[in-house]
Amino acid sequence: MKRALIALTITVAGLAATATSLLATSAAAPRAHRAATSDPSPDPVIQWNRTLLALQGTPGNQPPTVHPTYDLAIMHAAIYDAVVAIDHSGRPYLVNTHGARQASLPAAVDAAAHDTLVALYPGLQATIDQDYADLLAQVPDGVRKLQGVHVGRVVARQLLKARAGDGSDAPLIPFTPGDQPGDYQLTPPSFSQPVFTHWPFVRPFGLRSADQFRPAPPPALSSTAYADAINEVKSVGVASGSTRTPDQTQIGQFWSPGIWIFWNQIAQAAALGHGSSLSEDARTFALLNLTVADSIIASYEAKYTYALWRPITAIRAADTDGNPATTADPSWTPLVNTPPDPSYPGAHSLVSSAAAPVLESVYGDHFQFSVTSSTLPGVQRSFSSFSDAALEAGLSRIYAGVHSRLDHVSGQELGTGVAGWDIAHLFAGR
Repeated sequence: MKRALIALTITVAGLAATATSLLATSAAAPRAHRAATSDPSPDPVIQWNRTLLALQGTPGNQPPTVHPTYDLAIMHAAIYDAVVAIDHSGRPYLVNTHGARQASLPAAVDAAAHDTLVALYPGLQATIDQDYADLLAQVPDGVRKLQGVHVGRVVARQLLKARAGDGSDAPLIPFTPGDQPGDYQLTPPSFSQPVFTHWPFVRPFGLRSADQFRPAPPPALSSTAYADAINEVKSVGVASGSTRTPDQTQIGQFWSPGIWIFWNQIAQAAALGHGSSLSEDARTFALLNLTVADSIIASYEAKYTYALWRPITAIRAADTDGNPATTADPSWTPLVNTPPDPSYPGAHSLVSSAAAPVLESVYGDHFQFSVTSSTLPGVQRSFSSFSDAALEAGLSRIYAGVHSRLDHVSGQELGTGVAGWDIAHLFAGR
């Protein structure tokens, strides 16, 4: 099979908006696929994925109380259901409607994406309308185009109606930090209020409930496991004087942007490298983003259930934890600023452990790609499998000093559980 070299530039929205880019080459995968060209033209599924990532990456565009993964899931679910309504290539996710067999699939994708995004980002309608006009102009005029647009609009309307009242538009729930050792505290340097306190109560997309795969509680502060984990991050995660290797320092800084954005871009590279069809891409991106959205809901449910302090708090206040194996360092500072939410489980580990199995289920685990990040211009991290990237992304948060290995392992377990469930159930019929 010919290998395809695909250059992808992305805009990352996370706690701070950054830009990243991906450079990927495809390798042989277990499933059959058509050969990719050296400059593959993306279908509208991928083009709308790029459009939404860019929209979310522009400061001020993303509502601060709506997690970006929610909007990605909504758009791609509508795209997928519109596609299968026409070509019957799979069972619908949520909206079971029927379109004419001859209806245009690209037009259906364009209309489904446009109508969901206008509903999700009403203040950006002019921009979204222009993107829609540009993409729809690529579809030949005629009855097939009109039929496709109709299907996309019907699906978008019904899906948005079905998700109404799902908790995503609720206000933040006030959070009062505890005053006992182990309780989550606001973290320096900004001491910001915790984010997405309402997200545990958002209705999942595939899971039966947000707590379906909730991990076991973290070990007691007095335990050896806790001391080992805190001492590890204290040593390797500190900003200066660390025991990290130079490569681990690079890893800790490299993966700091929003992790779901990396995985969407890796999926783009895989789809283009394997020459996937529009129908295949519709399913892949829906499965990926519904699963990632579920993993984020499950993450916040567990985070606010246990409300465990972050390493910076644990290390600075180690003289209060009752564990003789830990010692306090009141000036300890992590390599990367700590995100404003509880520590357990780790979201990078969780999302990566949910995303990688989805892509493995489609393409197999043998895929060569290199990722670059604007946090370290000119640096590439190369991988030969999705699982390798997932592991490094999770460990990066220990090297960054914002999570302990307890957070990493619990995140892996939760992400794997979410992925297994959603892969088996999302498109199995309702």
